[in-house]
Amino acid sequence: MGKITTHILNTAQGCPAGGISIALYHMDTPDLLLGAYCSNPDGRTGSPLLEADALHLGAYELVFHVADYFAHAGLAVTVPPFLDRIAIRFSVADPAAHYHVPLLVSPWSYSTYRGS
Repeated sequence: MGKITTHILNTAQGCPAGGISIALYHMDTPDLLLGAYCSNPDGRTGSPLLEADALHLGAYELVFHVADYFAHAGLAVTVPPFLDRIAIRFSVADPAAHYHVPLLVSPWSYSTYRGS
């Protein structure tokens, strides 16, 4: 069964990033929000963002709202913040596969990869 999942890690403090708002879009209709989520204390969502018959071939975008998280995490950040929203676009070539899209983030940088 195909699905999209994510995991957010705060690399500045070496911990999961809970409380980050996440939005998911399919790029065929980029103005149509497929789902809105919030990361839990483990930096994950309680269930897949999209799965089974709802997952289709094509390009998707995850938008992570990190500015508020870092403002409340006790880190010194600039005003306005260097990173506010991080958009990650990726493509689903096999709707039956698992697409895990982790975000490793600090107030100054981020990276991602296709996880398992």
